[in-house]
Amino acid sequence: MPIYKDKKNGTWYVMVRYKDWIGANKQKCQRGFETKREAQKWECQFKLQKKADIDMTLAAFCELYEMDMKPKLKLNTWLTKEHIIKTKIVPYLGNRKISEITAKDIIDWQNTMRALKTSNGKAMSPTYLKTIHAQLSSIFNHAIRYYDLSHNPAKKAGTMGEEEGKEMLFWTKEEYMKFAEEMMDKPLSYYAFEMLYWCGIREGELLALTPEDFDFSAMTVRINKSYQRLNRRDVITTPKTKKSNRIVKMPEFLVEEMQEYMKMYYRLTPKDRIFPVTKSYLKHEMIRGCKASGVKQIRIHDLRHSHLPNDD
Repeated sequence: MPIYKDKKNGTWYVMVRYKDWIGANKQKCQRGFETKREAQKWECQFKLQKKADIDMTLAAFCELYEMDMKPKLKLNTWLTKEHIIKTKIVPYLGNRKISEITAKDIIDWQNTMRALKTSNGKAMSPTYLKTIHAQLSSIFNHAIRYYDLSHNPAKKAGTMGEEEGKEMLFWTKEEYMKFAEEMMDKPLSYYAFEMLYWCGIREGELLALTPEDFDFSAMTVRINKSYQRLNRRDVITTPKTKKSNRIVKMPEFLVEEMQEYMKMYYRLTPKDRIFPVTKSYLKHEMIRGCKASGVKQIRIHDLRHSHLPNDD
């Protein structure tokens, strides 16, 4: 048995040999187990993973799921999935063999999820309950599709929660003009909302804009990337969908405004972000402007629906 005790610190480690996906012999060393039993348990699950054996635990399968899915997804999408898996799935079902989890187990898990409270003492929203159930079901579907699991107990148990309908609000042009007037004390905020309103672009698309995206002679702006703040880092990704790559026509007055705005920077390279803030900054400014102007509060995303044809 390839399990040994480290004489230096008294912990246990595993040396296991296996063949990779092309048949090459490999060896893996995993250290730091407090007991021999923990080392044996890890070795067993590792071997099941390598054989793609569905007798592995759900926690072990989630590691396979990550290896399969993470390369296909945008980082922010995977981080959302990862948080749900690590906080709402593995701590409750992780030690169960994936092949032995039943619909009744899922119902018990659902009831536990419904009873959980958020940090402010409130129950989780129906939308979030639906989201975490969908993630668990997705894991089982992955096991069915690629690892020969026979059935999806999460599907049999039925979903929980529900999609909450969100009222779509709009601003008239007059309402936006009142709001914009209150933004003029902060040029960055004013020009950011001008782009959002008159061009109908998303927040992430706005925050990723650079000088080279603008063609002032053609009066257009190119949308081909999106900004995210992930793990305290600024991350530039591709847009939300393939169709999101597009060229947007700008009204003449906005072309002049953006030229003026860029001249305010002392140094601005073609690849610098011209709105070097975060989505939380925009949200704070939206609240400030609504309070100051007296216009109704809407989501920043709803500015896309307020966007009017450029006939000025």
